[in-house]
Amino acid sequence: MKIGFIGLGHMGTAMARNLLKAGHDVTVFNRSSGKADSLVALGAHEAQHIADACHGEVVITMLANDAAVTDVTLATGGLLASLSKGAIHLSMSTISVALSRRLSEAHLLAGQRFVSAPVLGRPDMAAAAKLFIVAAGDFAAIGDCAPLLEVLGQKTLRIGPEPQAANLVKLTANFLQAAVIEALGEAIALVGKAGIDRRAYVDVLTSTVFTAPVFKIFGPLIAEGSFEPAGFAAPLGFKDIRLALAAAEDLQVPMPLAGLLKDRFLRLFAHGGEKLDWSAIGGLASQDAGAERTFRMPLKTGTA
Repeated sequence: MKIGFIGLGHMGTAMARNLLKAGHDVTVFNRSSGKADSLVALGAHEAQHIADACHGEVVITMLANDAAVTDVTLATGGLLASLSKGAIHLSMSTISVALSRRLSEAHLLAGQRFVSAPVLGRPDMAAAAKLFIVAAGDFAAIGDCAPLLEVLGQKTLRIGPEPQAANLVKLTANFLQAAVIEALGEAIALVGKAGIDRRAYVDVLTSTVFTAPVFKIFGPLIAEGSFEPAGFAAPLGFKDIRLALAAAEDLQVPMPLAGLLKDRFLRLFAHGGEKLDWSAIGGLASQDAGAERTFRMPLKTGTA
């Protein structure tokens, strides 16, 4: 297929590379320069403007937040103005429910199609084409995207005809992961302060009743205090918790645990942890317990 790909961060670059390896004709665009070189070497075309990436059947966006997706899609010269009738905007970013709804309506009015398909998985899973993809939107449009989704992930799960449903599912999934990270951090702090080997404790958990990937991925990171380099940066996790809370407020659903997680991220940032992996909130419990620091956060410097 002839496609455009916008957003060349850690996830986006890995995904675009897999599409190229699968033989798709890919034109890439990134708002900051210098990130397309490795993909061009594999055969990608580099677009100088967003419109240059909009000549195919599908344009994929993989961007960090609502502001970036809004700018790329709705600004002058963006996707809405540049995609042809019937073309598909395949949004794989983790964005708000409200923005997803807005984009769906805007593309419909423009005679274009919008599919929301956020992913579950870290950069290593993206590189290995092992992402889990949650897709929502017109089923025919999702079917047209199937050759791309099959390259990018190990499984695509259709959640419904309204694109924003996929975004709500993704946000709640990240809320649950953050809740597990906090719970692991508290449990590891308790056994660690009692003198029990933290990594041995995690091995017990993950080889018995807590065998899900979320425990196997984050348990060792918390036990070892290994939060750099960030596979998923803490500000992105914080953003997702805030978006989940916004959706909950709109639907009048109390989420007290999400409120606690929001505060844990704020505590992390207050001590200079913005560049750490989001699993670093799981290291806070050990600090709160007065145990030896399990990770180092850069000290903030101020001016007199």
